[in-house]
Amino acid sequence: MRVYLVIMDETEEARAALRFASRRAAASGGAVHILALVPQQSFNAFGGVQATIEQEARDRAEVMASSAAGNLYSQSGKMPTIAVKVGEGQSIIREYLAEHPEVAALVLGAASDGSPNPLITHFSAHSGGLPCPLYIVPGSFTAEDIDRLA
Repeated sequence: MRVYLVIMDETEEARAALRFASRRAAASGGAVHILALVPQQSFNAFGGVQATIEQEARDRAEVMASSAAGNLYSQSGKMPTIAVKVGEGQSIIREYLAEHPEVAALVLGAASDGSPNPLITHFSAHSGGLPCPLYIVPGSFTAEDIDRLA
């Protein structure tokens, strides 16, 4: 079974990547994994305040990933696997791929303008070291373009 890993956040690019992955999974009898990243806080507050800030960020990521999963389930009838991880994005994704050899592709969405996001920059430069193909969904693609491509 083909598994497509989507890095989810609150951007249109992530929604486009999820649309592509869900369509590819449906066409191939595969599945989707959603990975929501919670950045490590770069400042130190008092212990209780720091813990509250980190928990709120994690809760927000879980709600966003669950919402995306619910939308995917209502469209396809299949519930994706959801993971929320705290830390630096590139290393978390590499660890996830190492822990989940069933992942057949990493799917990222590109913005329609401006420079690429740091994950696209990193993984496209180091795609030779990935255990799976990297798919980048162009930000200029409409929903119809994505459906046709998938």
